[in-house]
Amino acid sequence: MSRAMTNKSLDFGKPASGKKRLKDLLLQKDNRYCADCGAPDPKWASANIGVFICLKCCGVHRSLGTHISKVLSVTLDEWSDDEIESMVEVGGNSSANAIYEAFVPGGYEKPGPDASHELRAKFIRAKYELQEFLKPSLRIVSLPSEKGSLKSSFSRKLMDSFRSNSSHNSEGMVEFIGLLKVKVIKGTNLAIRDMMTSDPYVILTLGQQTVQTTIIKSNLNPVWNEELMLSVPQHFGPLKLRVFDHDTFSSDDIMGEAEVDLQPLITSAIAFGDAGMFGNMQIGKWLKSHDNALKDDSTVNIIDGKVKQAVSLKLQNVECGELDLELEWMPLDQ
Repeated sequence: MSRAMTNKSLDFGKPASGKKRLKDLLLQKDNRYCADCGAPDPKWASANIGVFICLKCCGVHRSLGTHISKVLSVTLDEWSDDEIESMVEVGGNSSANAIYEAFVPGGYEKPGPDASHELRAKFIRAKYELQEFLKPSLRIVSLPSEKGSLKSSFSRKLMDSFRSNSSHNSEGMVEFIGLLKVKVIKGTNLAIRDMMTSDPYVILTLGQQTVQTTIIKSNLNPVWNEELMLSVPQHFGPLKLRVFDHDTFSSDDIMGEAEVDLQPLITSAIAFGDAGMFGNMQIGKWLKSHDNALKDDSTVNIIDGKVKQAVSLKLQNVECGELDLELEWMPLDQ
């Protein structure tokens, strides 16, 4: 399950020592540029590989799957202590590239910040998924972990991941056209699934990606205000959401579901291009009908240079419950 991305900063709930270690690592000279294309000021990281990456390379990393690269936002995501420790242990982009780009054969050109998606995807897939640039010994053996030993612990974690998920390596690449930020705002009058209340959480699914909000205990009118990030594939379908009641000793109970048509948002955003060139205005609309879960018509607007859409839904296949969302489109070249 992908870790939910929230509107809280990295500082939320983390011990000061952990926050400081990650921030100090990010400030190192080599980590101020994307590990894969050299773009300045990377805002994303692959927590299990241990590199800082830019938005464009982030899209390719996501297409590899979390079994190879677990992508987190440096500023938006909550990081666990283990994820911070993994980044610090690797040491950042220079240390990781010393392993992953140890032997780059002829025929491979490292992409630059303005490289095409095809060149970027070819290089990143060869570097991390196919491991074509690793030292031969790291492709074959999994060395025992030692405290403070970069190569042993780093290669062990990654190689174990590759072995246990080797069946995924033959899957085709998925090309992404942008990112979708979904702010799950609140639920209203949700269904009772325990004795008097419920412990709700929301799961969002887009294509093969799934993300989840936090669980809110004993609340039929929960307020999440939680941001979740999804990559949008070229051939995207609806955004599917399900609300569940968390149970400790049995399967979680469904509390309703709905689908969001992304076509009005994405079509309008692409048609207008750089939203920063326009003032606040309405650019599209998703109309309420008996075929969808909308409470009211949902408009697509440019607000402060960003393309956003407020969505209020009546949950389906349940006795009651509503859910309020805010969608934001983020093009890969933003």
